[in-house]
Parts: sequence; C-alpha cells; structure tokens
Amino acid sequence: MLDRVLQEIRTRRRFVVTSHARPDGDGIGSALACGQILRVMGKDAEVVMHDGVPRIYQNLPFADRVIQADAVPLNDAVILLECDSIRRTLLDGLEDCFLINIDHHASGRNFAHINWIDSTVMATAELVFRLARLACVPVDRDIATCLYTALMTDTGSFMFEGTNEHTFTVARELVLAGADPAHCARHIYFGHSTAKLRLLGAALSNLHREGALAWIWVTQEQMQRFGAREEDCEGLVNYALSIAEVQVAIFFRELPDRRFRISLRSKGEVNVSNVAEYFGGGGHKCASGCSIEGPLAAAVSKIVDRLHAEPVV
Repeated sequence: MLDRVLQEIRTRRRFVVTSHARPDGDGIGSALACGQILRVMGKDAEVVMHDGVPRIYQNLPFADRVIQADAVPLNDAVILLECDSIRRTLLDGLEDCFLINIDHHASGRNFAHINWIDSTVMATAELVFRLARLACVPVDRDIATCLYTALMTDTGSFMFEGTNEHTFTVARELVLAGADPAHCARHIYFGHSTAKLRLLGAALSNLHREGALAWIWVTQEQMQRFGAREEDCEGLVNYALSIAEVQVAIFFRELPDRRFRISLRSKGEVNVSNVAEYFGGGGHKCASGCSIEGPLAAAVSKIVDRLHAEPVV
C-alpha cells in the first residue's frame, strides 16, 4: 500500500496534510514532517489543522507554517494522518477531495480513496518515516525532530505496551538524523502552563479508586476558573495510572455542552480501545478515548461498568 500512496503523491502537485481535531504529538509531529517531505519532493503542501498547534508543540520545526482553518483550501489531494473518518478533522470540504488515509490504530477504517493502515507500529510517525525513505527524501534534523517527538509522545516516552526493538530502531535512526532526545522531551514534559498545574491539583483532589481502576475529573467551572485550555488536560490521566496497584485509569473532562470527553489508559492487562470503540471512540490498546453524555455520575457508571465487562489480557 505504501507504493500506491507514493504513486498517488508523485502524480499530484497540490496537497493538504491534516490530522484529527485536538491533535496530539503524533498527529502534529507526523503532519509537520509529512508536509515538509512533500515540499522536498517539489510539491505544494499546506498543513491545515482545525485547532491549530497546541502550545507545547509550537517549538517544533514548521509549526509556524500550520494554517488554522475550518475548511480545506484548494488541493489535488488531502493526506489524513491517524483519523478514522473525515469527521475527526472537523474540517469542511473533505467530501469533495481525493483522500489518502495513513493510520496506525487498530480501530482505523477504510474511509478514503487510498487507505494505508498498519497497526503493527506504535505511531503514525513510523509510517511517515517509511514514506520518506521510499521517496528518497533525506530525513534532516528538522524532519527527524518532528518524527521523534511524535514517536516519543505516542509511546508514552517508550513505556506503552507494544514498544519493541523496532520502535527503538526507528528512534535511533531519527537521533542519528539529528533529533535531540533531551531537547524534544524538554518542551513536552517541562513546558506546562500554570493553569495546567492548577487543573492537575483539582483533578487529583477528585481521585477515586476502585480496586485496579482509578479515575479523576475536571469540570467546566474549574477550566474557566484556572483559565485552562483544552490542551492543558493532556496527560492528566497518567497521574492516576501511576498508582502502583492501578491497571486502568480514566479521566473525565466536562465539555461546554455538559457531555464528557473520556481518556482511558491501561498498563496492558486491559484493552481499553474496546471500551472506547463501544462508545463511538477508538485508539490503542493502552491509550484510547471517546465522548459520552453526562451528568458525571452517569458517565462514570457507564465507563466503569463497561470496563468491568472487559477480560483481563
């Protein structure tokens, strides 16, 4: 399928590269790298994101070139990275475009004209790296920095289940190409806002524990009181997962419409993607998400009950 992707790229000139709304490190890093790879190939490429670039990723190369928009501009093709549908981008106009779907999630779907889905890798960044290699595009320091950041964040700093020797082989290649691991990590893990730390305190004060499950939440009122952004919620769930006896952690974030966005994390014994998919979401075995109706007590009950029904791996 990679050959087919490259064939379509070579026969077209003007591209849009995008990823899902509320992009994470893999979505942003892979998109930035992919856009530059296309430019090196002589293509006209724009990276377009509905929500722009989160603050902790704004130091990445090419981040200042990202277009924040509600619709895709004129193009010959759109490359969608780690999306299971065009709806996930929140961009208008994709229905009329030639679509190339590149994804690594087991929950990936064949919604595009070309679908390259490989769930054996840990990050979409690995697929973008393969694309560069096959296209004979030199992976320089800037491209490597974007891809390494994507790989580092989507593997939970190389801690998530499934991380293996191949993951580290790709990481090694990217470091040899110029990515600085300490520099990449510094902006992600030591670049938090004051609002995020205050939000973390509020979330941990709500910590609930039930055997191997733990969950925390934040409300819209808390988000507004601390001046927190949506991106300040990223990673909060991992603090609940860090408890020694906990196997699955859940983070509930209240949305303006009173629904809840759910982040699920597992240490590997429970496949949380099954739970996320049941409620219309998706993701990885150890990191997934979905959205469900409130109020909080009902949302907690639905998710916890569904997790109890999941078999231990």
